Amino acid sequence: MSSQVSECVSERTFQHQDSLPPLPVPPLEGSLAKYLEAVRPFASEEEYEATAEIVRAFLEGVGPELHQKLLHRAKTKRNWLEQWWLDSAYLELRIPSQLLVNFSGPGPYLEHCWPPAEGTQLQRCSISLWHQLQYWSLIRTEKLAPQKSGKQVFDMDQFRMLFCTCKVPGVQKDSIHNYFKTEREGPSPSHVVVMCQGRIFTFDALCDGQILTPPELYRQLQYVTECCDAEPEGDGVGALTTEERTRWAKTREHLISIDPHNQSVLEAIQSSLLVVSLDDAKPYATPENYTNMTLEALAGNPVNRWGDKSFNLLSFADGTFGTNCDHSPYDGMVVVTLFHYVDEQLAATDGKWEGSASVRPMPFPDELVFTLDQRVRRDIASAKQQYLEMTQDLQVVSYAFTSFGKEAIKQRKLHPDTFVQLALQLAYYRMHGRLGCCYATATTRRFYHGRTETMRSCTQEAAAWCGTMLDPTCPADARREAMLLAFRKHNKLMAEAQDAHGFDRHLFGLYLIAKEEGRPIPDLYTDPLYTKSGGGGNFVLSTSLVGYTRVLGAVSPMVHHGYGFFYRIREDRIVASCSAWRSCPETDAESLFATVSSCLREMLQLATTSQL
Repeated sequence: MSSQVSECVSERTFQHQDSLPPLPVPPLEGSLAKYLEAVRPFASEEEYEATAEIVRAFLEGVGPELHQKLLHRAKTKRNWLEQWWLDSAYLELRIPSQLLVNFSGPGPYLEHCWPPAEGTQLQRCSISLWHQLQYWSLIRTEKLAPQKSGKQVFDMDQFRMLFCTCKVPGVQKDSIHNYFKTEREGPSPSHVVVMCQGRIFTFDALCDGQILTPPELYRQLQYVTECCDAEPEGDGVGALTTEERTRWAKTREHLISIDPHNQSVLEAIQSSLLVVSLDDAKPYATPENYTNMTLEALAGNPVNRWGDKSFNLLSFADGTFGTNCDHSPYDGMVVVTLFHYVDEQLAATDGKWEGSASVRPMPFPDELVFTLDQRVRRDIASAKQQYLEMTQDLQVVSYAFTSFGKEAIKQRKLHPDTFVQLALQLAYYRMHGRLGCCYATATTRRFYHGRTETMRSCTQEAAAWCGTMLDPTCPADARREAMLLAFRKHNKLMAEAQDAHGFDRHLFGLYLIAKEEGRPIPDLYTDPLYTKSGGGGNFVLSTSLVGYTRVLGAVSPMVHHGYGFFYRIREDRIVASCSAWRSCPETDAESLFATVSSCLREMLQLATTSQL
């Protein structure tokens, strides 16, 4: 799927949207049976029996009625989950989203053409930005090949949200403003916003209808840096996007009330193609250690990014790159596909621009200046302070495991993603002496406007295998057999989740039906085992395979006593970003990566000596 990023002349990007199947509702009995299987590893006999009784009562009581109402909703909407998920998972959240919800990542380019180098920031940024704009043009002209898995077409709607999109805070609920249009639909914004030293500039990425060349982009970026070098640091209004959502919404309302011009500035930022951050950080990195870059991308200077934008391109002073993206309008694979495209283009050209060096006459960038008062300045200072405190609590490591990668795993006829997921289960068990409820991302994009389903990788089979690995008396043959059973169960559940036959989104829908009708919340959702097993977003391991490219992502943990663990798998290596909160005495990201690494080696040894 990741290789399908080139221009396509036979199929338009969005041409299959109308033929995609609607998101189905799984059978109620099947979802409840899967739920009971999923909670089993976390329960004593007594706890399990109590939960099984609650599930039986739900199935014999209110469950079927809620299910019928959900089926009715599914008949009237091509994706019964879409708006519910957007609201509950993102827009209604009041926590600071830039650090706790957004996903970030280190730029991929240093593995082949752009190692850290002083004095290269603007030149590299202009070339990288030019490739991003080419990608925007592919989407706008609908020449980006639709993604597929085999012959199965995937929904492409999320790609409309990559550019010209911004989340806008509301006092009770945020909203998404999307200004993007394809060429057939009409004019679309074409300006870029550049943030530097707390100041905000904008310029049109087109001249006479043509995308600016790298030399032309360089001139515009150079003008911005010259302005910022000549003046003291700006107001840093971007820091407000790191705030708790209701506080930011009230400050934004006040900002607009001060001066109508502020509304125009906000609109310019919201509708822009993307935000380019010219950051003075120097997060030196190597292909073996991405830690500094990942930390800067996830938790860097808040005045040089707009946390609500769907796409912040972070350009660092040492010529390295990162990204920070609002999660609400799309999932990580959208920006991964973009960055893979750019990475491939740069690899093919050795990161150089071979075209014309001439620069057409064009206006210099305009500065976007807010009118502020003392209240807003206080709110900016307060936002910076709370953000600083939170980022100082965030521990991030991002390393490459280089002993082996996809090639060696595939030679053993094992699935690389499952291999990493089981290593993570074993590592957590080793470190914490208990099983870890785990969220693994399963895409449901084969359905109309599909996003994700939860694949719970702590299965009974995985738990049994972990037990054999911690039992010094268990023979290797028994360990191998248990491992293969865990592999088979994981692969089966992942396939079912991708086919919209997981159970988490289904149970979520039934919960919302009850809530919207003002019914009492069913006991199923207040049962302690529901939360203990990860229900309600309480997974101690928040994980995702970012893909099989050079692009990596990172997120904060889902819960305070948990980990964020994003990883990519290459032929010869597995690269992971691991996060934890320093204030939690139980967790340590550095230790988790080291333990996962040793578990990966153990597993390969076990697979190598087995008759697979």
